[in-house]
Amino acid sequence: MADKLITDRIKKIGDFDAPELDIYARFTEAQLLNKDRPEDGLFIAESPKVILRALDAGYLPVSILTEERHIEGESREVIARCRDIPVYTAGFDVLTRLTGFPLTRGMLCAMHRKPLPSAEEICRSAKRIAVLENVMNPTNVGAIIRSAAALNMDGVLLTPGCSNPLYRRAVRVSMGTVFQIPWSILEGGDADGSREKEGSETKKNGTRKTKVWPGAGMTLLKELGFRTAAMALTDNSVGIDDEKVCGEEKLAIILGTEGEGLSPETIAACDYTVRIPMSHGVDSLNVAAASAVAFWQLGRGNRK
Repeated sequence: MADKLITDRIKKIGDFDAPELDIYARFTEAQLLNKDRPEDGLFIAESPKVILRALDAGYLPVSILTEERHIEGESREVIARCRDIPVYTAGFDVLTRLTGFPLTRGMLCAMHRKPLPSAEEICRSAKRIAVLENVMNPTNVGAIIRSAAALNMDGVLLTPGCSNPLYRRAVRVSMGTVFQIPWSILEGGDADGSREKEGSETKKNGTRKTKVWPGAGMTLLKELGFRTAAMALTDNSVGIDDEKVCGEEKLAIILGTEGEGLSPETIAACDYTVRIPMSHGVDSLNVAAASAVAFWQLGRGNRK
């Protein structure tokens, strides 16, 4: 039987429409993100292993929802670490309806988001950076971040058109590595250094605004000493084992969205265009698979 510190916080939920489940069942990702009040933003982590990684990274829990049979099992360590927050329990059928699939570890945790580091902070001591351009599928974002964490990248930067790495599916696919590697979302900037959220070439109060990407973002990377490598198939592409590319001291590896790939503007702004050689008439890999190959090869000189 669970000890009193745990049992005092447990509330059994039998009704899918219970208000305690709103955050898990009825809030959209946009509501959780809360762009108007980012300081109140939330996300949902799934499974004890992922939740523990979030706790280790300093994310603060709001509430826990777990299958009752796991309270004395795999969920116990998480519950013990999450003092003073409510613990809701529900049956297997309720949790399956919440997620759309059976939870193998039977646990969800709502958590506060943290302020993102700036791109400058992430790049300051980095040698290898991954940059994602408009990768909108959260499964791909999660898989790429997992590969970046495992295969020698120092950080990940995302353009504003990307799916947020703390969307539930991205966190799940990443297996919690979104909490183990620094990442941020690129913002635009005015010529005087102030920031903007939307990228557009306009004039405001006599100050020229630059596009978020590739404009301001590419300029920032180059100012920080990075050479840039676009993963794309063009007549000018070099092989992924090109000695000059692999030998760059600081390299940003830039990947585009599934299907369309990188924009011509981005490719033109990069120092290199890099391809992964294919066989059997296959023209390209899924962006998540391509990222793993690219990070392995181009990150070899950055092995920890």
